[in-house]
Amino acid sequence: MLAAFTFNTAENLPIGLLGMVSGDLRVSLSAAGLLVTGYGVTVALASLPLAHAVRAVPRRQVLAGLLAVLVVSSLMAAAAASYGPLLVARLLTALAQALFWAVMGPVAVGLFAPAVRGRVVGALSVAGSLALVLGVPAGTWLGRRSGWQAPVALLAVPGLVSLVTIAVLLPTSRPQESHAAYGSHPDARRFGAVLAAGALSATGAFTGFTYLVTFLGEVSGFSPDAVGALLSAFGVACLAGVGVTGALLDRFPQAALAAAVAVQAVGMLGLYAAGARPVAAVGFLVLMGGALGPVFMAAQNAVLRCAPGRTEIAFAANSGAYNAGIAGGAALGGLVLPSAGVRGAFLVGGLLTAGACAVLLGSAARGARRRKALPPSLPSAGCRAADGR
Repeated sequence: MLAAFTFNTAENLPIGLLGMVSGDLRVSLSAAGLLVTGYGVTVALASLPLAHAVRAVPRRQVLAGLLAVLVVSSLMAAAAASYGPLLVARLLTALAQALFWAVMGPVAVGLFAPAVRGRVVGALSVAGSLALVLGVPAGTWLGRRSGWQAPVALLAVPGLVSLVTIAVLLPTSRPQESHAAYGSHPDARRFGAVLAAGALSATGAFTGFTYLVTFLGEVSGFSPDAVGALLSAFGVACLAGVGVTGALLDRFPQAALAAAVAVQAVGMLGLYAAGARPVAAVGFLVLMGGALGPVFMAAQNAVLRCAPGRTEIAFAANSGAYNAGIAGGAALGGLVLPSAGVRGAFLVGGLLTAGACAVLLGSAARGARRRKALPPSLPSAGCRAADGR
């Protein structure tokens, strides 16, 4: 959980420090923004190849190595005197995070009984969400008082604590020996639907979320101080949504993802339709925030169930698809703005999210039809794959 918090803080911390980095290193704000977008693109491209490359390496060694890279790259970034070394350090952290999210879930879930795997995924997601609610705001506050280097260097501390803890305490075993190494209900079609829905929902979310500050100011009419408070409320709603959904994942594993995606679609389309009214804008903003974290968390839990092969490869594919959606959504929103304005960005994002919900519902309907078509005595394809027959 501490490692997840640290990696997510490292990923998003530059968002609050871009102005300071731009001024200190004498680069444009758009160049400084590459510290965020380049990071996301690297995670999207590197997740699957890295997971495949280390699929046979004991997980204690892999996680300890990734955390060592995080510690070193954080110190390198803080010591950078120019833009080039800082970008290199950021990309090193991104490579470590790309593999961390692929490996971390199956390792943590494998330490517990299969009946509580949803609660484990939920706990890890709460830690990741705390990065946005606590880590990034605290790092931004420290950066304004001590320079952007201080919070970047400080990331090495929790990274080192996580490294030592995992290196000493995590059991050593072959990756394929864990009960979480393979999907509990393998289903290649369902897995494809989860990947497609995750990518679509991420694209939709970030088509609007990237320009949320502009929307709240220009469309809803909130003052800059009020916008800051609303962003905090958005983060709290995200954290609350993750906590509530995590407690329900084990009871409703199939419905959790579709429900989270549907709530995100309602929130975004509601902002488009009624965002000019401040009270309605706050309500739909909370809905969107309450769904954003649970969508990725529920997708990870779904991958643990339906992965057609090794779960860390499936996790890597899911992380890559989601990060590709983030980058694509930010770019799509920028294309929509000149012609349709910021409200149009939320309309497009909401429609894409509704499309993701349709993909999931269509997949569930096809699965139900296949099960009805099977003879009563014949197990499903997923069961045959699971028990080796």
